[in-house]
Amino acid sequence: MNDKPTTGTLHHVEIWVPDLQRAGVSWQWLLQALGYTLFQDWSDGRSWRLGATYLVLEQSPALSADRHDRCRPGLNHLAFHVESRALVDALAEQAPAHGWTLMFPDRHPHAGGEQHYAAYLEDMDGFEVELVATDMTDQS
Repeated sequence: MNDKPTTGTLHHVEIWVPDLQRAGVSWQWLLQALGYTLFQDWSDGRSWRLGATYLVLEQSPALSADRHDRCRPGLNHLAFHVESRALVDALAEQAPAHGWTLMFPDRHPHAGGEQHYAAYLEDMDGFEVELVATDMTDQS
């Protein structure tokens, strides 16, 4: 098995958060539930790794706002593969206890269309994640 990353795959994503402790609670639960493990931990940040890719949360003194706005230019959301519809449902059910809010509850789990099974979650700082069931035919 070749563990060398393929050209073009993500190396890491860094998210600046206004409150590392608050964000860490929500993101740690989610990332560990998705199979990530703690990779780095320092006074202003933390990261979790899955394979060759890692995700960083950092509370930088250079922040220019105290809340993420996914409707502004820049990152709208992160989407993660989830192995089954049952796991998407379980994560969506557990998410509120970890600081996440289910978005589009009136259209869940088909907010992305009838052939797309996903949960859209938002944390307390306005960051959105999409958990996409991989046992569906359309994963766009």
